[in-house]
Order: sequence, then structure tokens, then C-alpha cells
Amino acid sequence: MRDLVRSGSFQLSGYWDTCTEGRIRRSLNRACAGSLHSSAVRATVKGTTMEAVTDIRDLEEHLSRPTPGVIDALASMPGDIIVLGAGGKMGPSLARMARRASDEAGTRRAVIAVSRFSDPRVLSSLDDAGVQAISCDLMDEDQVARLPDAPNVVYMAGTKFGTTGNESQTWAMNAFLPGACCRRFRNSRIVAFSSGNVYGLTDVASGGSRETDQPRPVGEYAWSVLARERVFQYFGSSLGIPVVLIRLNYSCELRYGVLVDIARQVHACRPVSLSMGWFNIIWQQDANAMALQSLSQAAVPARILNLTGPETLRVKDAAEKLGKLMCKSVSFEGTESASALLSNSSKAHTLFGAPTVDADQLLAWIADWVVNGGENLGKPTHFESRDGRF
Repeated sequence: MRDLVRSGSFQLSGYWDTCTEGRIRRSLNRACAGSLHSSAVRATVKGTTMEAVTDIRDLEEHLSRPTPGVIDALASMPGDIIVLGAGGKMGPSLARMARRASDEAGTRRAVIAVSRFSDPRVLSSLDDAGVQAISCDLMDEDQVARLPDAPNVVYMAGTKFGTTGNESQTWAMNAFLPGACCRRFRNSRIVAFSSGNVYGLTDVASGGSRETDQPRPVGEYAWSVLARERVFQYFGSSLGIPVVLIRLNYSCELRYGVLVDIARQVHACRPVSLSMGWFNIIWQQDANAMALQSLSQAAVPARILNLTGPETLRVKDAAEKLGKLMCKSVSFEGTESASALLSNSSKAHTLFGAPTVDADQLLAWIADWVVNGGENLGKPTHFESRDGRF
């Protein structure tokens, strides 16, 4: 597949064969003519049969489906799991996966999801899935003090979008709140979500930043995320809390993510920016699974794990592939640079195995979803930003 490149000795996988491309393209050509329902799209990728995700219910089932590694990890890990900041794009499916994995493992535990839950439908869906949902303003320490104890904490709270012009709230959420939660859950192990933004831009030929690289954040958001990490590192060491910091970039599903942004631009015949010419992604189900398995990696002092897919993808090639799949011509603006925000996730893949869904499958799923008018969360990633302004 042309979307994937070789960077030094880092070999990237996932090449399309012409028969696969032809089958998907013919199916989506019929969709362009209005004669195809999404459930009809099928393709063979890497020798496995792949069927399009057909609706929201199907998508949510995919995103929360536990992998065997998650089931095994949670089977051997006692105690309840609490997910702080569970109301965002990724938290609900992660909490449901924890519930499903625990049930399949035969492990009795509560899975607790905590957020302000501004959308009552999220609260209801979690309750229906057997997840105990608690509405709580995590910035209110009195409310945090009343949360139930749990030996396993997944920390997902934070602010990214809207940082520009609201920097003080971003720093409060990203740098103050972790300390309050560490004091409250000092007897727990913690998986804390961070971001690959802390690395800053790196040479594309390097294969991406590694956990041992020194952070070089750009912009208020990235600096505040590094502050979040430092606070977790401080309290982890001073209070003896096992912590693992997950540097994620970027989680993608069919309603949100870098490939979705590109696909929607292509479908709307808008030019695609090449200012950030390369990127990493990971299917959200795989990100959920690896994050939950990371509970077993929490340590004192805190460990760091990059979390993304193995491929380094080129924006130009991904857009052109999506254009072919969606029967659209593609245009571009700006020029590519030799640097981008990229991470090398080989350490996590060694621990947990490779992601189950690769870029080939995501391109086909997303093209089908967009052509058929699938729901969008309306939250663009702004991945093309090189100045760290979100």
C-alpha cells in the first residue's frame, strides 16, 4: 500500500493488492450511485474477511470488544476498576470493554465510570452495559473525596481543544487535577493517559519518537500535558503509587480521528492540508485494549509507553486512496515537511502484541462510513497544526 513508507530500518506493513482495491472501489462506485447499503461492502485484506461496520450499535460493539489479552490481564488482576474522565470520545468504550472482559474472565468486580456526563445518553448507555456511572466534577475535590475506592485507576481526564484563549483552564485540568487524584487514589495503581504531543516534531525518517527521547513540547497544550506527566511522576514516587503514562497518538474510529478528517475533506471536495504530511493512528478498540493491559505495567517510578499503530502514514497517499474508494478527485494545499508528530510504539507492541486492525482496514471502513452518511462527532483533530495551537 502506497500510504505506508519505510523509515530507516523500520519496515511498515499492510500493502493492498489490486484485487482488493478493485472490489472495494466497485462496491463504493455503486454506493456513489445510491444503490448500495453499507452492510454489502466486503473485502479481503491480508487473507481475512472484513465486513463493513454498519451502524452505531455495531460500531460500539466493535470498539468495546475485548481482545484475548485484555481478558487474560483482567482475569489475573483483582479489584474494581474506576475510569476517571470517562465521558469523552474514548472513555465509554474503554469502560464497556473493561466490563465485558471482566465478565468473560469470570472476574467479579465493579467497573466505575466517572465524568460530568453532560450527555445523559452516555450515562444511560453505560448503565445498560453494567458499568456504574457516577456524575462528578473532578475539579471539585469534595466530590472526588466521595468517590469509591478502587485499586485500579484509568485516568483519562484532560483538556486539549479550546486551549487557545483558555490557557488557564487547560493548565488547571492538565497539571493541577492529576495531583488531587493521586492523593485521593494513593493506594491504587494508575494508568494515566498522556499524549505524543510532548515529543514535538521529529524527523520522519527516524521512525518516530521513542520513550527514551527527551520531550520537546510545542504550544501550551503540549507543555501542560508534560506538566501532567511530571505531577504523576512526582506523586507516584513520593507516595509509592505504581503509574504508567500512556503517550497516545492518535486513536481513530469511524466518527472521529485523523483519517476521518481526511476522508470528510475528500468527500466534500475540499483541499487536504499537507502541512503535517505524516501521521500515526491506532484503531480505538486496540488503544482501549492496550491501555487496560497497561495496568499490569504500572510501576514506581512511573513507566512510559507510546501507544499508536506500527505504520507511518503519508497524508497525501491516504487522501488519494480515500479519493479512489469514494469516487472523488483529491486536491491539496500547503507543502510537506521532513518532520512530523510521530511515535514509535514497538515497546507496547512487544508487550501486548500488534494492533488487530491496520490502516488498510481503517481506510476501507471509513470510506464506507463517510459515503453512507455515518454519524460524525463534529470534533476535528486539528492534527495538521505544527505550532501546537488547538
